[in-house]
Amino acid sequence: MDNELTHEESTFINFRRYIRDSKEHGYRWVDIKQLRFCAESADDGKLLSALIGHEQFRDDYAGGGVLPDGSRHGPYWLQSINSDLYESISQEKAVQILREWVGSLGGVSTELEADLQREVFARVAAADAIHYLGELGDEAIHDWGWVHDCFHELVLVDRSVGRITLIVAADD
Repeated sequence: MDNELTHEESTFINFRRYIRDSKEHGYRWVDIKQLRFCAESADDGKLLSALIGHEQFRDDYAGGGVLPDGSRHGPYWLQSINSDLYESISQEKAVQILREWVGSLGGVSTELEADLQREVFARVAAADAIHYLGELGDEAIHDWGWVHDCFHELVLVDRSVGRITLIVAADD
């Protein structure tokens, strides 16, 4: 099914861009990857498997970018991830996870809030299904995966437009 997912676009929101005080923590970001699928595509489990097998999933999120032969995904060894590890969650739960993560900074600028609303929260609101990758445990963390202090991964399925969106929100 990998060939049925087509990378459409990516968006990167670097919180450092919005910080007025250089003493604030600026190593926080959201990476959004959108992929198209056929409207008749399989169930969510097969879509998740296709995403995990897709080249765009092979991203260490630590500056290396997407590596076609990469063996890491965020803090985890790629081989440690499968579709069964994703929990189906509600829109409310997804918003709660993200708001708690964003809120741990304290207040955010109006500009950052607007960008998060447009690029993240609007997509969550439009999703037919949301899947969350929880912590996988120490055995799944790769040799330098500890660089990610917080790592939240949501996969949004929007069947009305045939799009799967991978949202990674993290601190490093």
